[in-house]
This record gives sequence, structure tokens and C-alpha cells, in this order.
Amino acid sequence: MMAPQAPKKNVAKKPAEKQSVPKTAAPKTPATKTAATKKNASKKAATKKPRVKRVVAKAKPSMWKKLWSIGWKLGLIGIVVVSSYGIYLDQIIARKFEGQKWHLPAQVFSRSMAIYPGAAINHPQLMAELKLLGYRKVANPRQVGEFSASSSKIELWRRPFLHPEGDQAAQRVMISFDSQGVNSVQRMSDKRQLAVFHLEPVLLDRILASGAEDRLFVPTTEMPQAIVDALILVEDRSFYQHHGVNPFAILRAAIVNVTAGRTVQGGSTLTQQLAKNFFLTSERSIVRKIREALMAIIIDFRYSKEEILEAYLNEVYMGQDKARGVHGMGLASQFYFGRPIAELTVSQQAFLIAAIKGPSYYNPWRSPERAQNRRDLVLRLLMEDDRLTVEQYKAAVESPLGLRDFNKSVHQKLPAFFAVVKQELRTRYGDSLLQQSGVKVYTTLDPMAQDAAEKAVVSTMKSLDERTKNVQVGMVVTDKYTDGIAAMVGDRVPSFDGFNRAVEIRRPIGSLVKPFVYATALQQGSQYNLATPIADKPITLQNGQGKTWSPQNVDKTFRDQVPLLTAFKNSMNVPTVNVGIEIGVDNVAKTMTSAGWSEALPRYPSMLLGAINGSPYMVAQAYQTIANNGRYRPLTSITAVLDTNNQPLKVTRESAVQGMDPATDFLVQYAMNQVVKSGTAKRLGQAFPNVALAGKTGTSNDSRDSWFAGFDERNVAAIWVGQDDNSKTGLYGSSGAMAVYQAFLKQRPPLGLRMTPADGVTQGYFDKDTGVAKQADCDNVIALPATRDSYKPAANCGEPLSWWQKIIN
Repeated sequence: MMAPQAPKKNVAKKPAEKQSVPKTAAPKTPATKTAATKKNASKKAATKKPRVKRVVAKAKPSMWKKLWSIGWKLGLIGIVVVSSYGIYLDQIIARKFEGQKWHLPAQVFSRSMAIYPGAAINHPQLMAELKLLGYRKVANPRQVGEFSASSSKIELWRRPFLHPEGDQAAQRVMISFDSQGVNSVQRMSDKRQLAVFHLEPVLLDRILASGAEDRLFVPTTEMPQAIVDALILVEDRSFYQHHGVNPFAILRAAIVNVTAGRTVQGGSTLTQQLAKNFFLTSERSIVRKIREALMAIIIDFRYSKEEILEAYLNEVYMGQDKARGVHGMGLASQFYFGRPIAELTVSQQAFLIAAIKGPSYYNPWRSPERAQNRRDLVLRLLMEDDRLTVEQYKAAVESPLGLRDFNKSVHQKLPAFFAVVKQELRTRYGDSLLQQSGVKVYTTLDPMAQDAAEKAVVSTMKSLDERTKNVQVGMVVTDKYTDGIAAMVGDRVPSFDGFNRAVEIRRPIGSLVKPFVYATALQQGSQYNLATPIADKPITLQNGQGKTWSPQNVDKTFRDQVPLLTAFKNSMNVPTVNVGIEIGVDNVAKTMTSAGWSEALPRYPSMLLGAINGSPYMVAQAYQTIANNGRYRPLTSITAVLDTNNQPLKVTRESAVQGMDPATDFLVQYAMNQVVKSGTAKRLGQAFPNVALAGKTGTSNDSRDSWFAGFDERNVAAIWVGQDDNSKTGLYGSSGAMAVYQAFLKQRPPLGLRMTPADGVTQGYFDKDTGVAKQADCDNVIALPATRDSYKPAANCGEPLSWWQKIIN
């Protein structure tokens, strides 16, 4: 059952309950609406104030956002630009480092002296050669570059060097001499006798290509360790720690410089210095410094420290040699000390590092005390770093700088010879060879002969000026055995680079033609020998145009007849013309051509007395054939050429040919020796009384040209003296050109001719008056060499046999 519900009660409604029932709002007046609106707005404003603050707070991050947005975009652009620039710099660096770092100048070397038993090299000559090469004379050679000497022996420790026939190792030898030259060459390590031994050649000069710098490349493997150690101690102590740039060094330098008020210290690393030297200028600007730093970082990243050191040591500026900058340690060693870098003392090595800071400021010739103080500082740093002992340091500090003679140039000024070398290179290889980097040219030049020739020219020209002002000269010296040009002078001032009178002049050679006239006659052994009487009577010749020519002897006298040897040694004109006419002008011309005369010869009688235009070079070629036992081979100035990779280029030389019969040639040599003993060159013989020499004087018409050609056992020389305008000089061959040769031999003591008779030569005996061949025991005979085929002595001294001789025979 459900419980009964309670009866509902009537509860009165309260007003509030009535308000809860919605009612229609009464219409509002405008005033009421405005007030309400303001009220509501104020409420909304009150409620929105915090929101307004939040909006203002959010405006600041949006500005940073914009800055950030711009910043990272600019940064990205910067990274791209720097990276692109870095790639660009990297390519530049790679091309330089991985290609050809430098265009090395062509090196021109002298001949390499070949020493072998029997070589025509005497003791004084080898001593002079060693001095020129910078060898040090000591009591006992202990290292390369040293030698000792007694009166007849020289013990030598030769340097290693690159020879055209292959690398030559360091070697210690004993060289013995006798009266003829070299007697033996013994290797000290095993006492073995050597067939041939080469000295290193002299570096004459470096031929620079257009815009190229001068340097001698030295790899780090050949660089003395003291130089590397000192370089790092002085210039960049943290070289092996930093990565191309050292910020701490830059900061330290900035502080020091600001404090001092001037630049007293640099903060650049070796790598930065290398970057500047290789790629940049010396301009002082922030842009250049930034570029230098970037390049240094790239270089350090790409290459090893050893590669960087090698590049720096061969690039660094080390001084000024007149118009040429001195770059690299290798060239600096030669420039300051005149010797290879491997042979420098520790004190000399220290000076090279000292000079880096300011080669001009520390110039040792101009400011020796300043240079020595700077060197001593480097030595002290080496000692403090335990690279030197105290004793070594004291010894090095007390030693002199040991500089080369400043007045002696490190470059051989050889304009005449170099002109011939360049022409021969162009002929063989074209114009481009000398533009290649690192070419090595080995020449025939003998530095000692060149020095003697230059001194002879200068001294003789000075003395001749007292008689004839401003005479000029051309001189060629050849090597008798190699057919190479040993020396050449083209001007009275040997270093003058201009007209080369040794090669370019064409002047009448005068009596220098006579040996070839008599050689042509002596080849006809059945008709002529050295004792054959030659007519010395007036003669008149007429040419096709009816013009006549009457040759005269110099003394204007005639002797009816004279022996051929007398006519030869006294350079008599009339007998020479008589012989030449009889044997034929054409035959004389053929003999000269066979001996090497390179230009066309006139075929008329006056050529028999030297109406032939030639140069000292042309004369030297022909007389070289006489001196070399009749063998002709063209003269040369080059023996070998190595390319950039030290590979030999093909050098072809003509083989020697027999231009003159050896037996006949020996008779000509004998006659030329008599010229020096008692003929027109007897003053030369008197100057060297105990030395066998051969020579021939020559003088053109009116004494316009003075000539001499001669030789000893080693060299042939041809000399011209005259005026450029072809005016009279008043000089004969014996008073002008021969004076130069005599001065040459005083500077370079001659080696006497060995005068070994050729095959086919015998000792003959001839009647002094008739020239008839006789036996040695006959009366009134003179002993003269003769060809075996021509020497047919008369029986019984040319007298009829007595009755008892007839019975016996």
C-alpha cells in the first residue's frame, strides 16, 4: 500500500521567486542605453586589460624573429660566399703547389774537368780549378769540399753532383802528376786506379725567362737541419702546433706594437708568410690580411708541414744581387758565401736565418756588425733550445761571417760566349728551350781559360793604348782535345754585351793563311819538304783584266832562294806566292775548306797572302784542325742538355774526319814551332824558353789588322786586334795580337807540345844549300822531319862512287 500523500499547502511566492521568471524588458531610452553600453564597455575593458598586456609582450619576440630570420639568411649567404671564395683560393693554391711552384731559370754550367792518366792538366791548373770551385785546402781532407796538396800530389774529397752521364757520388781520390800532366788517379777507399775522374762543373749563370725569379731549388732532404731548426725557433715556434694561423701570436704582436707605438713584431706564421710570398702583394690592408689567413689555413689543411717548409725555404726573399732578387736558401748560400748550402758552417747557416727579417737592413757587406749581432742572436736561440752545446755556440759566435769577395760577381759575365751558346741551342732545339723551367745546359767553357783570356785582353789593351788608342779585340780559345770553345772575348771590355768581334767581324787574315799554303805543298811529298829551296825573286802576276800584282816581302828585299822552312817561319811573301802558284790556288782553297774554313774562298793569287775575310772563330776552327793532328770536327759550345726532369736531350755532333794528312800536319806543327823558336814569333819563345809552342803571326795591308794563332798541348787560340773603322793601327801580328796571347800564357802557364811524330814521319837529313835528301853522316846537312814516302836520301851523300866503292857495291 502506498502511504497517503500529505496534503499540499498553499505557500505564498516571494518576490525573488517572481524575478526569476523571465519577463519582457521594458524599452530603454537612449540615455539608458549609452550608460549601459559604457558600463558594459568598462566591464569588458576591465576584463580585457590582461589580454592587452599579453599582446604587447608577444610583439618583442616577433622582432627578434625577424632579426633571426635575416641573420641566418645572411649567415647562410656568407657561408656560401666564404666557401665559394675558399674553393676559389683552394684551386689557386692547388695549381701552384701541385703543379710547377716556380719557373726555375735555365742553369748554364762550364765543362766538367776530366782527370785521367795522361791528361794535359798540371798541378797548378788543378789547384786553381779547386779554388774556383770553392774547395778548402786543409792538412787532411775529412769531408766533401776539402783537399790537401804536396808538390806532386793532390788528395781531394769531391762533392756529389749531377753529371750528364749520371749522378756522381762523393769520392775521395789521390791525383799524382809528372812532367807531362796527370800520372794517375787513385780512389782512396779501395786503392783502385781510375780510368777517368770528373770534377763538378762551375755554375756560370742562370738564364732567366721573361718575368721569372732567380733561385736554386734545394729539397728539404738536402737542407741542413740547423737551418730548419733555427727557422722555426726564430720565425714560428708553434709551427708544428697551429693550423696555418696562430691567433695568440697575432694578439701578442698587436699588444707589443700598440705598446711600442710602432710595428716591432709580426704575428704571421711561416704559412702566412708563404701565402703572401706566393700569391699576394706586400700591400698593408685588412682585406689582404684576411685573404692571407684564409690561404694559410687552406695550405695547412691540404699539405704536410714538410711540404710547407720546403716551399718556404725555396721562396723566401734573401737579398738583392743588382737587378736580380735572391730567392731561397740555395741561391742565398751561393750569393753570400759562394758555396753549396750543404757545406756551410753552423754560423753561416745561422746568418741565413738572421737575414730573413731584413736582408737589406742586415746586409753583411754594408753593415757587418749589425749582421753579426743578428747572427749571434740566432746562435743563442739555438743554444738555449739545446740545438747547440755551449762550446759549439762559443766557437760559432767567435767565427767570422766568411763571406765571398763582394767585388767578384756570382754571375759569370760572358756575353760573347753566351751569345754562341744561345745560338747553338736555338739551332738544335728551337727558341722555346730556354723558356722551359729547370733546363740544365752543360757547355765547353773552361773557367780558368776564360779568366786568363779576360785578364790578358784588359792588360794588353791598356798597354797598346799608349801606341794606338781604342784598338778593339776578338779572341777565341778552344780545347785541343774536345773541339770545344774554352774561352771567348768579343770586346776590349770583356763584360760588354754588344758587337761580338770574336764571331761577327770579317777582316783580312793576312799571313795566317800561309800554313795552309805550305801544307798543300808538303802533301806533294815528291816535290816539297821542309828543306826544299823556294825562289825568292821579284814576280809580277796579271789578272784577266790586265791588272798586275807584284808581291813584296816585308823588308822589301829578295834572297834569290830560301828553304821552305825559312820562308815559313819568317812569313816571307814572295816565296809563299811562288809555292802557291806552282801548286795551284784551287788546291790551297781545298786544303782550307778541308780544315774547316766555313765560308767561300776567293780563287785568285792574292788569297795566298791572306786576302781572305774571316773572324777569330773561323781562324780558330781551321787551326784547331792543325793542332789536332789534322782531324777536323766543327767547334761546339755545348756538350749536354738536361730537361726539366733531368733527362738528357739528344745532342748530335759530327764525327771527326781527317781534314789533313797526319804526317803532313806534323810537318806544319813542326814549322809553327820554329816560328816561335826563331821566326816572327820568337819573342813569344823567349818569354817561354823551355816550353814547346806553335804559332803564326798575321798582318793585313797597311797594318790595319793584327792577327795571331797558336797553341800549346792544351789550347788553341786565335786573336784579332784592330780598329772598328778599319783604320791603320801601326801594329804587326807580333806586336798586337801576339801580345794578347803572351799575356794569356802568363796568366795560364802553358803545357809544352809533346810533338810526337805521326805515322809516316821519319827523321830526315837534307843538304843545307840544295835541300837534297842525304844520309845522317853526310857533311853540311840539317836534320828535319820528313814524310817517309818523300825521304829518299841520295847514296854516297850524292857524290859519285870511287872505284873501290864500286867494287864493294
